[in-house]
Amino acid sequence: MAKELEKTYNPHGTEDKIYRMWEEGGYFKPSEDKSKKPFSIVIPPPNVTGQLHMGHALDETLQDILIRYKRMRGFNTLWVPGTDHAGIATQIKVEENLRKEEGLSRYDLGREKFLERVWEWKEKYGSRIISQIKKLGCSCDWSRERFTMDEGCSKAVKEVFVSLYEKGLIYRGNRIINWCPKCITALSDAEVEYSEQAGHFWHIRYPVKDRPGEYVIIATTRPETLLGDTAVAVHPDDERYTDLVGKMLILPLVNREIPVIADEYVEKDFGTGCVKITPAHDPNDFLVGQRHGLEQIRVLNDDATVNAFGGKYEGMDRYAARKAIVEDLEKEGFLVKVEDHSHNVGTCYRCHTTVEPMTSNQWFVKMEPLAKPALEVVYDGRVKFVPDRFTKTYTNWMENVHDWCISRQLWWGHRIPAYYCDACGHMEVSKTDIETCPKCGKKMRQEDDVLDTWFSSALWPFSTLGWPDETEDLKYYYPTSTLVTGYDIIFFWVARMIFSGLENMKKEPFSHVFIHGLVRDEQGRKMSKSLGNGIDPLEVIDTYGADALRFTLVTGNAPGNDMRYSDKKMESSRNFTNKIWNAARFVMLNLDDDTEAVLPEKLELEDKWILSHLNNTVKEMTANLDKFELGVACAKLYEFIWDLFCDWYIELVKPRLFAKGTDTNKRAQQVITYVLSNTLKLLHPFMPYISEEIWQTLNISEKPIIIADWPEYDEKLEFAAEAENMDKVIDAIGAIRLRRAEMNVPPSKKAKLIIVSDYKDSFNADTTVFFEKLAYASEVVLAEGCDDETAVSIVTDSAKLFIPMAEIIDIEKEKARLEKERQTALSEIDRVNKKLSNESFVAKAPAAVIDGEKAKLAKYSEMLSNIEEMIAKLAK
Repeated sequence: MAKELEKTYNPHGTEDKIYRMWEEGGYFKPSEDKSKKPFSIVIPPPNVTGQLHMGHALDETLQDILIRYKRMRGFNTLWVPGTDHAGIATQIKVEENLRKEEGLSRYDLGREKFLERVWEWKEKYGSRIISQIKKLGCSCDWSRERFTMDEGCSKAVKEVFVSLYEKGLIYRGNRIINWCPKCITALSDAEVEYSEQAGHFWHIRYPVKDRPGEYVIIATTRPETLLGDTAVAVHPDDERYTDLVGKMLILPLVNREIPVIADEYVEKDFGTGCVKITPAHDPNDFLVGQRHGLEQIRVLNDDATVNAFGGKYEGMDRYAARKAIVEDLEKEGFLVKVEDHSHNVGTCYRCHTTVEPMTSNQWFVKMEPLAKPALEVVYDGRVKFVPDRFTKTYTNWMENVHDWCISRQLWWGHRIPAYYCDACGHMEVSKTDIETCPKCGKKMRQEDDVLDTWFSSALWPFSTLGWPDETEDLKYYYPTSTLVTGYDIIFFWVARMIFSGLENMKKEPFSHVFIHGLVRDEQGRKMSKSLGNGIDPLEVIDTYGADALRFTLVTGNAPGNDMRYSDKKMESSRNFTNKIWNAARFVMLNLDDDTEAVLPEKLELEDKWILSHLNNTVKEMTANLDKFELGVACAKLYEFIWDLFCDWYIELVKPRLFAKGTDTNKRAQQVITYVLSNTLKLLHPFMPYISEEIWQTLNISEKPIIIADWPEYDEKLEFAAEAENMDKVIDAIGAIRLRRAEMNVPPSKKAKLIIVSDYKDSFNADTTVFFEKLAYASEVVLAEGCDDETAVSIVTDSAKLFIPMAEIIDIEKEKARLEKERQTALSEIDRVNKKLSNESFVAKAPAAVIDGEKAKLAKYSEMLSNIEEMIAKLAK
């Protein structure tokens, strides 16, 4: 029995109540019935101490649409929620708070006490983002919530680390890495963001030993690294320098001897063909240095100040040292010239400080053996990217991937399970803590460094399901179905999950990677603190409701493309929720208590029309959602609800709904209830709150809509001919309304309507009622033609429609109005003609002004012609 909806929709009073009902009813949890086909998603875990932003809101909305859709399709759905410990981000926050509140650093507390503070911070703020995700309406199984540093995930991390180490796929070595001097930690290649920056090329002379006046010239963008040069390289085939290979140069300012070496790395046609080699501060130079056995001289400290190898520049910041070195080079005659040069500069993804390539003892994952199978599953289609263009992004990265630096000089994170004996030098990697050295019996200490945050995130699709234990969840839900994520973390996360899944589970972690873009502001700019253009999703929800935000985020959304957020779009989505609410309220006010959503045997033309359109919408939306075309599905649903159901069908069926006690009334109630209930099902994945509230009030099922069956396409409801016939009627009514509006004829002014058409299935005695109600016809005449030459004519592709002029306007008043307009047009024509016949004006005025006057003349002349034609018609 349908109840009455409130007069207006109030998301504040509805959303919390509905969400509580879903949670308490256990509707987010999967069924115990393992005969059902599983569909599982793991949430990209947001930072545990973060706050919901528009990127999260989009990401979570897309996932929830898929989960709700698949749940209604009968899949056994599992959406695993959780948060990431976010090593650098969380540690920096806690350190900043410690410094501001207590004037202390982490070193003042010591590792153990500092980590206690971080855990306290996590407990205090860790649930904030989860509660914010719930506000969006996300139907995650919260009983399975995970954290990347919980006991199970930590166990998985140790298991993988030890396994990879034992296979020789994890090693410790002194290699060139990306170093952030502000975060004081190593970074992987994926954590470095490159941007074009203005800089300089400094051209410097390096004197040849024992050859006075002879020198080579090199160019560098980082003159401060000159302090660590250990060679100058030339190409083996460069005849200009053949006699210099093997000779020694004198390093300017440092006076150290360095050799000239031959290496094919050098481009002999670029610049002078001479390249300074600094193995400790450039990745390419590092490789050259390895090939030639060059010394590695690291000249910078961890904070990017010059170290003891820098001589008189020791203690200077890198940029201060650069300035001083350039001045000294110029003073001593080594500086040849300085050129402006724009080049790609790497910055830390977290703090945006320019990174320093430098050699350091770090832990690495050997990538080549892991990348090969991770490429194969994409090449052969076992893992598909949506849209496909991101396949290239992935394969390009994986085909050229370097070994992954996984150690971080932090305290917060998964501490590397390596143990050292300072007494005998023994090192051991273990899943369990080692206190005593198995070689000499002395005490062992654990590695201070922690793992890159992305190491634990890479295991997320299987660690969250219980691995390394053989759990029922792991057997049933792995591989997961779809990963939904932004294109900005394909390298950080997607690639690493794929090779981790293949290495540890021998199976890819998901079959589809659904990529979405960024949410930008109205001007297309990236949302950021520095621009002050960030939008808080919670404030938006508070103003417009979660459904309106969700609908805005998915409207026009195409996989992989960025979208623009605007208040105008939000208002449009809110208007849509109000439209749905008002339509549902009207329907319910006109239903009998015993009305069911079951179609009657006899259907009218308008019923067949709406059912056919609903049927096609079901078919098309299902196909769209299966292909991840969520924005397209959303647009089709909007068009069906707003244009077809609300603006047309409800209006078409009103006379029957008002004819209480008749058979046609009963049938109209059944059809409109059937259409409304199925429309709510289509709406549910996109707007879960309002659809559930209306569904519960409509009261046609004991089951909530969240677990209702998704509508199925039904061939029996395919009324193509009838739908086409009705479309012709609707086109004709729309054309009449438009012409009346153009003539400023109010709806209250009824007028006779003459219809001339060969389409008798559309224009007949049964459809005249629609023209009377919706085209404001006082009388409808079906005729073979119209003799009234003054009648207003309206033409569609299937009919000619005529309205006698006298029926809609006062002819004498219209004649007077037209005569007034005629005089105005004559006056303007006369004014323009006088201007254009004035020789002085024509001689002095710019051509554009003269052309403008000629255009006015043409416009007023055409206007006069139209007015006189109308006057002639009225005179007949």
